[in-house]
Amino acid sequence: MKLGMLTACLPQLTLEEIAAWAAGAGYEALEVACWPDTGGRDFEAAHLPVASLGPEDVENTRKCFAEHRLTLSALAYYENNLHPDPVRRAEIRTHLIHTIDAAAALGVPYVGTFIGRDWTRPVRENLAEAEPIFRELVDYAGERDVKIIIENCVMEGWHPDGYPGNLAYSPELWEWMFSLGLYLNWDPSHLVWIGIDPVTTIAPYAERIVHAQAKDIQLDAAAVNRYGFFGKAVNRPNPWDVGWWRYRVPGRGQVDWGAVVDALYEHGFTGTLSVEHEDPVWGGDVTRVEQGLSIAHRTLRPLIVA
Repeated sequence: MKLGMLTACLPQLTLEEIAAWAAGAGYEALEVACWPDTGGRDFEAAHLPVASLGPEDVENTRKCFAEHRLTLSALAYYENNLHPDPVRRAEIRTHLIHTIDAAAALGVPYVGTFIGRDWTRPVRENLAEAEPIFRELVDYAGERDVKIIIENCVMEGWHPDGYPGNLAYSPELWEWMFSLGLYLNWDPSHLVWIGIDPVTTIAPYAERIVHAQAKDIQLDAAAVNRYGFFGKAVNRPNPWDVGWWRYRVPGRGQVDWGAVVDALYEHGFTGTLSVEHEDPVWGGDVTRVEQGLSIAHRTLRPLIVA
């Protein structure tokens, strides 16, 4: 198991700058954010020009990772592949194809994305529509020795009423997506707030958990008594503000990281545990984000066998 980090939390820095900092901070791998540009959302960054990646870019990227003794664990483009706007959906698919091609050129085994959801239609119709879309993507990636990994984020902010915007949030949905040839980028933080014990989900699905994200979560029991499970309803100007929980860096929330890492080891996980930093306490500027990443490293490093 390697300890890595997702680069999306540092959109202001270049990939070379992040690699230098990460290596110096003791990280072993990077999950590289590959959005086409940064649109202001906290979870996106453009650290690799996958749409125009040429031989020189490939060589420079390989040299950068070799110089800093880092592994490039996955390329990350987490977007809504079932977006209700057909033009936007086509844009997302095109960029995802570019990301898969870039992974193949770089020898990266995984590309991460979301299932997504057309929030104007029932779940049943979404699942039926997703099947041919993802079977084709899986085949395309497989021909290039790349696996598509899906993060189990709920993406409630994508739904106008705060309901799940990514149909990959539960083991029931994992089993459906595994039948399409997809794999899991497993993140415990999302499971905690929807009432699922994350540790119990490792053993049954260990063969499909090929990459994992380390993000913590802090729950507010008093607030959930006011808003209920689905969160704020009357006054919710920010669609991502559920009101009774927030993401934290590992070590500052309620995930039992000792139990998580132990279960991953017990069930044969040999991939990268990649810190995904979305902690508002340790955000706002590069220095604070790096401090948050250092907290995460201090929490997780002692748990991972050197």
